[in-house]
Amino acid sequence: MKLNSTISCPECGYKKEEVMPTDACQFFYECKNCHTILKPLEGDCCVYCSYGNVACPSVQEKNEGCCSKNKY
Repeated sequence: MKLNSTISCPECGYKKEEVMPTDACQFFYECKNCHTILKPLEGDCCVYCSYGNVACPSVQEKNEGCCSKNKY
């Protein structure tokens, strides 16, 4: 499982590698450059699924779509 993801800000294009949490989906992320608060796009469970280059650990573990789309 990959825990690092490069998150890209859709407002300014700034990219930063971050370590994703393994115990919860991250709903908010503040861009370190322009300070825009990112939220998941509709249908995504977290900011990493929307703006990262690697899907979040929940999605990687299930090997399916985003965790918010799956009913437990």
